[in-house]
Amino acid sequence: VAQVPVAEGKSVQQTVEILTRKLELLGAEKQGTFCVDCETYHTAASTIGSQGQTGKLMYVMHNSEYPLSCFALFENGPCLIADANFDILMVKLKGFFQNAKANKIESRGTRYQYCDFLVKVGTVTMGPSARGISVEVEYCPCVIANDCWNLLMEFMQSFMGNHTPGIPSVFSTKHDSVYSPADTMVQYMELFNKIRKQQQVPVAGIR
Repeated sequence: VAQVPVAEGKSVQQTVEILTRKLELLGAEKQGTFCVDCETYHTAASTIGSQGQTGKLMYVMHNSEYPLSCFALFENGPCLIADANFDILMVKLKGFFQNAKANKIESRGTRYQYCDFLVKVGTVTMGPSARGISVEVEYCPCVIANDCWNLLMEFMQSFMGNHTPGIPSVFSTKHDSVYSPADTMVQYMELFNKIRKQQQVPVAGIR
């Protein structure tokens, strides 16, 4: 999962169209749509402070590729995979975790199939505005991430050019173990947090 910068002089939507056109020229075929969303929960004020603890953030995420699952991730921490009813449980836990409503972020777009590759090009939105572009590439026959990284790189270069990402940090801890859906969600969480931080940078010269 990688972020693609918006092309110079283009809008987010125009850049997405450039990417998808390149994919279609390669021969990739549309295979429906996808959506990954993420809601941020922070530790409720009532549960921190007494022991001098700092608040923790928890991210509750959904992926249309896994419609019956819900993912709960802590930054630098474990990823819990639960069933879709987990959202209802979070409402019951509001004494411990509060939903930072303004922070909901999602990526949605088109799925493409090209031979054994699955590619998802998404527009990342927060509220009503588009904030960035995500690209997820999966080599379906292989479950050991490091075994197919060079192949993935070569394929991504064919349509992402010099915006092809480096090896994701999640790979470094996996080595030769089996890649799981949770690893994809960790990458989306990192991407969403990066995009959130980019939006918070103050503009110099504006008082």
